[in-house]
Amino acid sequence: MEYDLILAGVGGQGILTIAEAISLAALKRGWCVKQSEVHGMSQRGGDVQSHLRFADHEIFSDLIPLGEADMILSVEPLETLRYVQYLKPEGMIVANKTPVENITNYPPVDQIYQKITRYPRHVLIDAETLAKQAGNVRCSNIVMLGAASVFLKINPEDLESAITEIFTPKGDKIVEMNKKAFRLGRSEATTTAKENKVPC
Repeated sequence: MEYDLILAGVGGQGILTIAEAISLAALKRGWCVKQSEVHGMSQRGGDVQSHLRFADHEIFSDLIPLGEADMILSVEPLETLRYVQYLKPEGMIVANKTPVENITNYPPVDQIYQKITRYPRHVLIDAETLAKQAGNVRCSNIVMLGAASVFLKINPEDLESAITEIFTPKGDKIVEMNKKAFRLGRSEATTTAKENKVPC
């Protein structure tokens, strides 16, 4: 088993937390994990991307070759399109619908959605709305983790355990809020995948 994903978004959207949760869950299963350096975090609002790889055997590189990613997990829709060249033909796109218009020539969001939906395996998630339902818009990244969990080769219970470990220092209320965000994202992605006839 081997799984390669690109994490994409903009600074301040919680890419590191998503990567930490997936890595913790994979490591607890005894798998090997490699993550590239996260680029763009020094500038809030700047583009951010990282390569994350996990496998049940040794991994020799932390970088994913072009055309070899199993998933692009993007917490910002335009950032999805920056990295589609990494996606396998049968790869999965899990993208947030909420734009962060951090450039003056940000394209119309409907055009971005159109380009994403040309890929046969995709789900677009309104993470901001679901995060508000969970209790705080800042949970959008965990909503997206929940959405991605439908397609990752990791048990959702292991990811929830990782969420608990990450957020326990902030108190039980924050843990439960993030678990709710995770479950809302997972439920929404399951429904959307069925509607789009995307195999889970």
